[in-house]
Amino acid sequence: MSELFDRVDALVASRSPLPPPAERKRLRTAHGLTLDEVAAALQVRRATVSGWESSTKATEPRGKEREAYARLLKQLTELYPADANTSTPVQDTAVPATFASNPAPAPEAQPVSTVPASDAAAMTTQHDTQPTSTPESVPAAAPRPARTARPSTTSRRPAARKAAPANTPAGADPRFANGPLAVVDVDADGQVLAYCTGGLVLDVPAKSLPSLVDWTLKEARLGQLKLSGPGKDADPLLVLTPSALERFGLPVALSEEERLAGRIPEGHKVIKQLVRAEWKLTKRGFGPWARVYLPAQGSERACVQLCIPSWNALDTRHWGEAAQLPPAELARVLGVYATRVMTPRGSTAVTGLELMTALHPPTRASEPDAEGKRHSEHNPGSLGKDPVDCAPCEAPDGHPLLKDLPRFHVRGPGEKLFEEAYDWARPMTDAECTLRHLVGIDVNMAFAAGANGLTVGLGAPTHVKAPVFDAKLPGSWLVDLSHVDLSRVKVGKDTWAELDASLLPSPFTPKGERPEGPAWYATPTVAYAVELGYEVHPLEAWVRRENGRYLDGWYNRLRDAYLATMADLGVDADVAPEDFLAAMDGYKSRDPELAIVVSAIKATVKGGLGKLRERPRGEGWRPGEPWRALSRPTWRPDIRAAVISRTRINLHRKIVKHAAFTGQYPIAVLSDCVVYAANGPSPLDFLPYRDGKPLPGGFKLGINPGLVKHEGTQSVLWGEEVRERFNAPELNLARYIKDGTVTDVDNGE
Repeated sequence: MSELFDRVDALVASRSPLPPPAERKRLRTAHGLTLDEVAAALQVRRATVSGWESSTKATEPRGKEREAYARLLKQLTELYPADANTSTPVQDTAVPATFASNPAPAPEAQPVSTVPASDAAAMTTQHDTQPTSTPESVPAAAPRPARTARPSTTSRRPAARKAAPANTPAGADPRFANGPLAVVDVDADGQVLAYCTGGLVLDVPAKSLPSLVDWTLKEARLGQLKLSGPGKDADPLLVLTPSALERFGLPVALSEEERLAGRIPEGHKVIKQLVRAEWKLTKRGFGPWARVYLPAQGSERACVQLCIPSWNALDTRHWGEAAQLPPAELARVLGVYATRVMTPRGSTAVTGLELMTALHPPTRASEPDAEGKRHSEHNPGSLGKDPVDCAPCEAPDGHPLLKDLPRFHVRGPGEKLFEEAYDWARPMTDAECTLRHLVGIDVNMAFAAGANGLTVGLGAPTHVKAPVFDAKLPGSWLVDLSHVDLSRVKVGKDTWAELDASLLPSPFTPKGERPEGPAWYATPTVAYAVELGYEVHPLEAWVRRENGRYLDGWYNRLRDAYLATMADLGVDADVAPEDFLAAMDGYKSRDPELAIVVSAIKATVKGGLGKLRERPRGEGWRPGEPWRALSRPTWRPDIRAAVISRTRINLHRKIVKHAAFTGQYPIAVLSDCVVYAANGPSPLDFLPYRDGKPLPGGFKLGINPGLVKHEGTQSVLWGEEVRERFNAPELNLARYIKDGTVTDVDNGE
């Protein structure tokens, strides 16, 4: 009989009532749970839980999953009643701000007075490439704090909430119980507050910057777990608001001289305070992104990073108006980014590069030797700890490898690898002028998608004369591709297509011009010539026999961050094309703060790849001399070239598939944006969907990296008028398709 009762109980539980989707999400975020945590507990996919919380999806849990999910939501409902406008559990009580029961170890003070160049350089290497990770204790998208103005001098400051060890989620490291970062502010009553992720606010007893750093390391419980086994945990990040700058004796804004120098003077009183307290700064000094540290003692490290938005630490091109947000909301924006990508280490470009190193630290601990001791050794799959020279063809102008060239020598394609994104356009045909609209589509996270699964060199290049081309071998190849005729190309294993080559850009040059002779190309470009059905015979090559898929983990993390944030904005993966276009319409306005995170994630991709070939930045540099970036193992122009090559080829492949199937050709291509003429204003008016399925190998609407979204629509008359106004028949309309505003003649720069 008990077995019968069990089956009856299971039947009832399988139909357990559930709250509405929006309430499910509220309960999860109120308890600081991520989608990943819930999915792991219920043994389902993250996307499944996201679907249960989405009001636009008709998905509901069933069977044992529904029973467990209902049990979770019931317990959360008891903790966070719907009529209680708070994220604090109803049974919580106040706890002390300090954690005397489990204090962080205080680093042993080291006597210092100045920072020798050697120490500074070592510190830059040690700390500026430090890996970080995402602690499970930080909610991926914390409940959005109410937007409030700074209280007046007569208003009463609400009691600050304190973190307690008991509130640390299971499996989280208690050292980082309060998340990766805090925004430090001073309220109208003069109290210093630290706004952490998840809505947590801590009282800060510090009266000076040295004491603030000390408090951060001993009591604040800020930081992140490492992303990779051989890596190191992330240092805590403090974001200082203008009121905090005033409190701790720092300028609210930099002078013009300080802005150009990127730092305040070494004789500033706050720097003197740090020196007296035996703290050091890295050689980049005290600027918008500063690092304050004590020299490492064995495995113990004592370092705090500072971010100062009013000193332009958060570039408006990538972070929008984040610097103007109130402290709690700024903590939310940076916290979501830190949780999903990594704690910012500087600009989005710097962070993108540091993420590569965090996922592949240069060294690891060896196996114990005969005496049981471990030693530092090369970490396989990483770029190592020492820089390698690029090939001469990969070197940008002014590189030391080129110092013997004549002063005004201009290298042509036979001397210089020039793999860049598309900037191509053509006049419209008469038939296209009879259509009504110009529709732009944009590839999502195009350069991230180009990095996915790409084999790149890990070590130094080897020069080879008259090599046989190997598509699996990363490198740079000198080869003549002028014989590749786009009027007849392979579009399948044994399928040839006849095309109008005059309406297509060449896949081999950024400007879309057909090559005229031998030129240097990265492996993906040469491999595409073979794919199109043509033989290739390289004259020479610089190949990298030590290679691997170095960027896969980098791509995966940034992809997941992008998709998770877009899902929070109501744009889910794997939806019908019409639903996707509707979801994308005005998505930024649904949560402007999360829209900032999306922008920052995209900038992290492009900026990180750009840093692989960073050029001199002032530094008193002269052509032929080395510059600072060359000392990094991550200065790898060959990897950047390979990613850009593959991204451009991926786009051209889709353009060719589309032309072969529909007879439609692009009018303009700019980087990851393509413009077509169409009779309607929507991408669905020219993309060949059949029964909801796209053309295999062609363009597909969707939010995943590599898929496309609607970039913008203008009229054909607009395009013709703009080109006539500037007397530029090949003006790149893709540059202006988004909003139709043309400010100046397109010069291709």
